[in-house]
Amino acid sequence: MAEPAKRDDITTGTEEVNAGHLRAFIERIERLEEEKKALSDDIKDVYGEAKGNGFDVKIMRKIISIRRLDRDKRIEEETILDLYLAALGMN
Repeated sequence: MAEPAKRDDITTGTEEVNAGHLRAFIERIERLEEEKKALSDDIKDVYGEAKGNGFDVKIMRKIISIRRLDRDKRIEEETILDLYLAALGMN
């Protein structure tokens, strides 16, 4: 006779899911999503403060995007951008 499934295991057809393990992952993701939302709100507040002090938020976002790139990748993108701008007579 087959051994009964553990309390946290759910079997449907040939698939078995450890409900406790799944629940732990879901709860961790939910906590991280809450933290991400709080951080997003904090970042929004900082941009608002910067804007209130006369800074151009659009340019600040662009700078942050550029700073995320490693040096070689940034140089490559800038080179291609300059090439495209020149081809369009924009520089």
